[in-house]
Amino acid sequence: MSQAQDIRTGGDGEGEGDGRKKAGEPSARRRLRRAALGLALVVLVPLLSVAAALRLNYAGDPADGTRTRGKDAIWLGHAWVDGRRTDADVRALARRLRDTGIRDLYVHAGPLEHDGTLPASAYPKAAWLIGAVHRAAPGVRVQAWLGDKLATETPEGMRLSEHDTRAAVVRSTRQILATGFDGAHFDLEPLHSGDRHYLGLLDALHRVTRAHGVPLSVAAHQIDPLPGLHSVAGTLAGHPKWWSQAFFGQVARRVDQIAVMSYDTSTPLESLYGGYVAQQTSLALEVTPDSTDLLMGLPFYRENNFDHWAHAETVPAAVRGVRLGLSRTDADRANFGVALYVDFAATQADWTAYERDWVR
Repeated sequence: MSQAQDIRTGGDGEGEGDGRKKAGEPSARRRLRRAALGLALVVLVPLLSVAAALRLNYAGDPADGTRTRGKDAIWLGHAWVDGRRTDADVRALARRLRDTGIRDLYVHAGPLEHDGTLPASAYPKAAWLIGAVHRAAPGVRVQAWLGDKLATETPEGMRLSEHDTRAAVVRSTRQILATGFDGAHFDLEPLHSGDRHYLGLLDALHRVTRAHGVPLSVAAHQIDPLPGLHSVAGTLAGHPKWWSQAFFGQVARRVDQIAVMSYDTSTPLESLYGGYVAQQTSLALEVTPDSTDLLMGLPFYRENNFDHWAHAETVPAAVRGVRLGLSRTDADRANFGVALYVDFAATQADWTAYERDWVR
């Protein structure tokens, strides 16, 4: 018989008194339910508020003219410089690029070694590719995409805190530009917000690229969707993920071109992803100098995991988000574009959406 039933049927005086006392106290199960409900509200209410804000950010119509400025880019895989591609592939690429807004090719020519060096054996066909592209697609720039994993969250990786490593990266950049590349594009991850060694490296690299008369370009982390969120994520998960808006601006002022990796956002719906991209576009525009090319990344690939849901992170949603953010923040910004990631995973549907929604 339950305690409540014993009370209702009337036990002896001692039992009844104990029963009344116990009935007035929450049971362990009841306390557990209340705690679970409280925790759910603490978690769900902010999440629902964020979702509502992102969905609202996806509403409305983009302004007229918020389309390509002819300063778009695409990341290309390593096959273009290691001998797997042919002249026929270059001609096909040139046909694909014709009548689009793509001006820059970020061709994977690394990766850099953890000590900052770059073996020439990593890009044996680079000179051939550069010449072939210049012939088949005049006006398209071929930039060397260099990167490495940083030892910011694991013991293995490049350590930007070491002077010799940064000096080696600078030498590697001189080395690869001597091959004839039209620029240097860096993607170093995971790069934590506020890294002063990275800023110093960019200053040194910019002196090199400026001397060669070519652009310095970087792939950038996303910006805090809420102020200080990178610090919270770093404390709780050990992976800050975002940069502060101020740090993003510091990076943008040190380069000629900055491409936001606006994908792998964990958003589960197209509307939420598009709203997030709209917000990221606005945040980036607010702190990027007019003289720096700002590019927003488009997901030309398919994955399904906690970071990236293919049904949500689509090219149409990203382009609409980009156009909305541009419309609301700086609709006439000339040095602006999108960057397509990545050529070897792209589908015809991705290309069609890019051309229909952004180029036409």
